[in-house]
Amino acid sequence: MAITTGAGVDLGLSRSPFLSRFKKMTPNRCPFLPRKARRAKPALAAMGAVDLLAELARHVEPFLGVGVGLPCTVMECGDIIYRSTLPRQSGLTITAPGVALALAAVSYLWATPGVAPGFFDMFVLAFVERLFRPFYRKDDFVLGKKLGEGAFGVVFRASFAKSKPSAPKLLKQGDLVVKKATEYGAVEIWMNERARRACSSSCADFVYGFRESSAKGKGKGEYWLIWRFEGVDTLSDLLTSKEFPYNVEAKILGEVQDLPKGLERENRIIQTIMRQLLFALDSLHSTGIVHRDIKPQNIIFSEGSRTFKIIDLGAAADLRVGINYVPKEFLLDPRYAAPEQYIMSTQTPSAPSAPVATALSPVLWQMNLPDRFDVYSLGLIFLQMAFPSLRTDSSLIQFNRQLKRCGYDLEAWRKTVEPRANSDLRKGFELLDLDRGIGWDLLTSMVLYKARQRTSAKAALAHPYFNQEGLLGLSYMQNLRLQWFRATQKDYSDAAQWLVGLMARSGTASQGGFTEVQLEQLREIEPKKGSVQRNGLASFLLLQRKIIKTLGYSMDEITRQSKRIWWSRWIPREE
Repeated sequence: MAITTGAGVDLGLSRSPFLSRFKKMTPNRCPFLPRKARRAKPALAAMGAVDLLAELARHVEPFLGVGVGLPCTVMECGDIIYRSTLPRQSGLTITAPGVALALAAVSYLWATPGVAPGFFDMFVLAFVERLFRPFYRKDDFVLGKKLGEGAFGVVFRASFAKSKPSAPKLLKQGDLVVKKATEYGAVEIWMNERARRACSSSCADFVYGFRESSAKGKGKGEYWLIWRFEGVDTLSDLLTSKEFPYNVEAKILGEVQDLPKGLERENRIIQTIMRQLLFALDSLHSTGIVHRDIKPQNIIFSEGSRTFKIIDLGAAADLRVGINYVPKEFLLDPRYAAPEQYIMSTQTPSAPSAPVATALSPVLWQMNLPDRFDVYSLGLIFLQMAFPSLRTDSSLIQFNRQLKRCGYDLEAWRKTVEPRANSDLRKGFELLDLDRGIGWDLLTSMVLYKARQRTSAKAALAHPYFNQEGLLGLSYMQNLRLQWFRATQKDYSDAAQWLVGLMARSGTASQGGFTEVQLEQLREIEPKKGSVQRNGLASFLLLQRKIIKTLGYSMDEITRQSKRIWWSRWIPREE
C-alpha cells in the first residue's frame, strides 16, 4: 500500500504484495496484458510492463494524498489496459439520422419567410443601418408639385433645401418624392426599410422616414417618408393609353421600334412586364411581406433601371414578425382583391412577440399560403393587359361580377362570353392562345377561387410562358434565380402517378404492398357518419377551434391594451 513520508510521496510499490507477485510472472502468463503482447518477444513484453506501471501510477495518484491505495483487482486495471488498446475516435461521428435532422433544421430555418434571415435582418442589419443612416428634418427639403393624394396621405415632388450642404452629394435637386402620411405611416416606414434591406430592386428607392412632433404636443404627429424620384408614370397611366403596350416598349428600350404591329410583338411586351412584376413580387414574398394592394396604380416605372417597381406598402403585412396583421381586419381594393379577402385564416391568433413569431412563421406560411392573395391581383392585371375592354374600372367591376357567377372559373367565363365577344375580347383570346395557349394556361393558374390551388410567383416564373426572351436581357442573378425556379418548381404529378403505378404493379399482399384494385378501393372509401372515429375526430377539431378562438381573443385584447407599438420606437422623431 502507499506510504506518505515527510519528504514526499512514496508509491510503496517495492513493498506491494501485488507487485512482488507480478514480478514473478512471466510476460506470456500475465493476465493483464493482451494476448498479442503475451506472445510477443521479450523486448515488447517489457515495454508492455512499463506501460502497465505507468497506467497503474496514473490511477493510483488520486489516492496518494490521503495515504490510501487500492489493489489493482479493485481498480480493474485489465479493463483499462484493454480499453487503451482500442482505436480512439477523434471528431464528430456522422450518422444518417443526424444528417437527416440537420438537413431538416436547415430547411426549416431557410423556408419562406425565413427564420434565420429574419433574425439576421432584425438584430444585425437593422441595427447597423440605424447607426449609420443619415438624419433629415422637415426643414431640410422644399415641397414642390403635388403628385397625388389618397386616403392615407399626400405625395409631393420635393428637393433638398440649400441649407443642407450634404444633400447634393447624395441626390440632385428635384430628385425626391415626399409623402406626408397621417395613418399607417409607421407601418409604411417599417415596410420600406425592410424592403430596402432585403429586395431593394423590387420597390421604390426609399431614402428616409421620420415622425414629426405635433404642435404643442397635441395629436399624434405626422409621418414623413422620402424616396428618390424615379419617374411619374405608373402602370395605370400606361395601361389606359391607346398606345399600350407599345408605349411601354419605347420606355423599356429607350426608343421607338420600326417594326410592324401585331400580336407577336404585343405578347412579347406583355411577357416582359409580367416577368418584371413576378420577380418583384417573389422578392417581397420571399422576405415575408404580402402587399395586399397590388394594382396598376401602385406599380411605377423606374426610368433609371427601366423596370417596373412596387410602391405604397402602407397596406402590406410583414408576416415574418407579424407587423400590420390583424386576423379579422383587411385592407384591400375590391376591384383587385382575391375572393377570400383575408390573407390568413380568421382563426389565426394575433402575432406574439417578434422572436416567437419569426420562429413559427414558416408553419403559418405553409398552412395559409398568404402570398397567393397578391398572385390573384396580378392575374387580374395580366387580364387587363391582354383585354383592352377590361382596362376601365366599370368594365373590371362587371367582369368580377360575371366571374363570381361562373364560380371564379375562367374557362366557364370564356365559354359564356366568347360566342358573343367583341373585337377587343377576341383579340385578347387570340393573344393568350399564342404558342398553344401557354398565356391562357398561366392566367388560369393565377386566377382561381381557392388560394391553395393558385400558383405562386416563383412557380409562375418557371412557367413555359417565359421561355421566350423578353425585351430586356436578364441580369446574371436573375438568370440564376430563373434556372433555380425552373429546377425546383416543376410539376411532378407525372412522377407521382408513375410511382403510384409502380407500387401498384410490384406490391402484393404477401409483400405488404397494394394491388391496383386495392388502391382503387382505398380511393373510394368514405368514412361512416355514425362511426366512433368520425365522432371523436369531430370533437377534437371542435375543441381545437375553441382553443384557437379563445387564444385569438386573448391576444387581440392584449394588442388593444398596448398603447405603444414596440417597433415604432426605432422611427426617428423630429424634436
